[in-house]
Amino acid sequence: MPTSAELKAMRRAIVISASGLGATSPNPPVGCVILDAGGRTVGEGYHLFKGSSHAEVNALAAAGDRAEGGTAVVTLEPCNHIGLTPACHQALLDAGVTRVVIAVLDPTSRGEGGSERLRRAGVEVETHVLEKEALTVLGPWLASLTSHRPVLHLLRQTDADGYPGALSEEAVAAIARQRQVHDLVISEGLPPEEGRPGSHGKSVFRLPSGPLPDDPESAMAALAATGARTVLLNGQSKLSEHLLAAGLVDQLTVYRPVPDPSCAVGPGAASPLPDGYFLSGVTHADGQLVITAERHR
Repeated sequence: MPTSAELKAMRRAIVISASGLGATSPNPPVGCVILDAGGRTVGEGYHLFKGSSHAEVNALAAAGDRAEGGTAVVTLEPCNHIGLTPACHQALLDAGVTRVVIAVLDPTSRGEGGSERLRRAGVEVETHVLEKEALTVLGPWLASLTSHRPVLHLLRQTDADGYPGALSEEAVAAIARQRQVHDLVISEGLPPEEGRPGSHGKSVFRLPSGPLPDDPESAMAALAATGARTVLLNGQSKLSEHLLAAGLVDQLTVYRPVPDPSCAVGPGAASPLPDGYFLSGVTHADGQLVITAERHR
């Protein structure tokens, strides 16, 4: 069973792992916290971008010699292969860590996973610790691996009756925020753009020249070919309607004006959500209702 200190450290690791969103793809955003032999936090780190040191290596660098005899708390199973960076399970062994606490197992492990190699070296390993909470950050990466396509988030603006409308200031601000955590942003009538411009070493996800085809399957194939894990689609295009109808939009955010309580609603008012989607949240900001939904799986 994880200790109270390990649970606190895991939640800390999950929070800091989100710092890598929009910059690590196609790698996952991972966080790690190092506890010394007495259970005190002595180092933490996260994966900044593809090709840079992984979360465990950054956390071990911060901890230094204090990691010896301690515990590594990490949101994703330490890797067991050498790629652009050394294998993280070996870095933990070299640092003298005696226990590793893991939230999510890595489905991309080559052969036996890093956790098994750690166990064979005499390290105590505990897995699936706060896994559901860790998936709040790792979920889109894992879903993209499973479906062999990017997770698609559609953001749209409607009028008070639920029909397409001009973007509100709040929706424009939301697009700017979401740009930071998606690999690709596709706005109607504009060229695709990188999610987080200026990130050193960030992968470049290129679409073929020209707009995406209106056929949803062809559009998703083109997006998958870029290697992007997450895509934000903004607009009311024919393509977005086709993607919704085909059940290929994973997350939906709708902005619509807060209605006048004395205003009658016409019989043709549109449903706030298309068929096949369930309401996951609703709030209001600056005169707009913000409706979030997810696709039934």
